[in-house]
Amino acid sequence: MSRHEDLPTIRTLDELATLADTHPDRRALYVRWSRGPDVDLAAASSRDSLTGVPLPGLSANSLAVEAWWNDRPVRLWVARRLYDYQHLQELRGSGTRPWVLVGEACGRGPDNEPLVRCLRPVAWISDAALRESRELVESQGSPEWGPLDRSTRA
Repeated sequence: MSRHEDLPTIRTLDELATLADTHPDRRALYVRWSRGPDVDLAAASSRDSLTGVPLPGLSANSLAVEAWWNDRPVRLWVARRLYDYQHLQELRGSGTRPWVLVGEACGRGPDNEPLVRCLRPVAWISDAALRESRELVESQGSPEWGPLDRSTRA
């Protein structure tokens, strides 16, 4: 077993919302889509998929709720964070899954995503939580909104 396979698993969207809302490091929580902390911590950086250029940190998505969100549901906020990049699970292949980390921002990537140094892996995110996020976002019925998937062509 790898060093981080035994991380706890966030099983529901409600659990992820609670974590994002109450964790002591909630302003530094990120979601990363990869083969996991063992692989990422060995490399400590991502690569630009267009040019192959190594980036100064890991591409991630912040779970920190922005002030402009006001009192809207944290559950919807984190659902969007998951929904945006679910396509990476298929695009990057077997073993790719989302996990939460406490990180320190060290730059911006080519898509303006945060690049982070992982300070501490926190938890895996279950497929059930991913399904819930997809259902919640799609139930919003916005014709102008969808995943950030470049592989789909209009």
